[in-house]
Amino acid sequence: MDLDLDHLRSWIGREEAKSEPVTTALVERFDATFGRTGDTTPGAAAPVMIHLCLAPPAAPMDQLGPDGHPARGGFLPPVPLPRRMWAGGSFAFHDDIRIGETVTRRSVIRDVAVKQGRTGTLCFVTVEHRIESGSRHVLTERQDIVYRDLDPPGGPAKAAPPPAPEGTHRVTVAPTAPLLFRYSALTFNGHRIHYDAPYVREVEGYPGLIVHGPLQASQLVHLAERVRGRVPRTFDFRSLSTIFDTADYTLNATEDGDGLKLWTAQRGGPVAMEARATW
Repeated sequence: MDLDLDHLRSWIGREEAKSEPVTTALVERFDATFGRTGDTTPGAAAPVMIHLCLAPPAAPMDQLGPDGHPARGGFLPPVPLPRRMWAGGSFAFHDDIRIGETVTRRSVIRDVAVKQGRTGTLCFVTVEHRIESGSRHVLTERQDIVYRDLDPPGGPAKAAPPPAPEGTHRVTVAPTAPLLFRYSALTFNGHRIHYDAPYVREVEGYPGLIVHGPLQASQLVHLAERVRGRVPRTFDFRSLSTIFDTADYTLNATEDGDGLKLWTAQRGGPVAMEARATW
């Protein structure tokens, strides 16, 4: 597909700011979803990665596309490719978000680029987020979003990548429907690939519901925090393959110099998300 790259790149520099207070109720729901416990009183440190659940886009129902995402355009450029995924990104953690404070996310489109991949045209959109809690700059995030076409029917079979290794630290996760639904609810994510099984099989052509990229990234950051006893200073990651709800998956970590190498993988499958955390 030919894209009007000049038009899409006119979105570079576009800015948006959204705010939401961090409530005890939200922290309780976040902890319940991730199996965490902690202080939920005002003034306490909120769990790391809760920022992804704050001030999400809230498009009216009549402004949603057929996949459940907000219709193209607005803050993000109107890329005319049907599949949109979280391809990777990075987090730099500067300070804690505090329960009871108002968190503000200041976002800017940094780049729009088009490449040709194995499956056809790919459009990459890079977004930078500055997260403030109260008046403090607590986190910087880079988000890499990729848009691509549907896989052509009857296309050539792809060579299977090798199975992922086991990490020194390993946790098994069951991608149950309640887990995927709860994370979609926490992030107000209407994308149907995470909860609508008939849609994901019959329209998107996937074998099952898809485990969210942000959910996997959050679980890996939490694993890094447990292994080292504190939140990492930086966390960089990229998505390599998809995890479906058809089998359990694992969170893995192993020592890597001054940091940790981390990855997720479906049972018997290749690395799905790879990451590195440093302190």
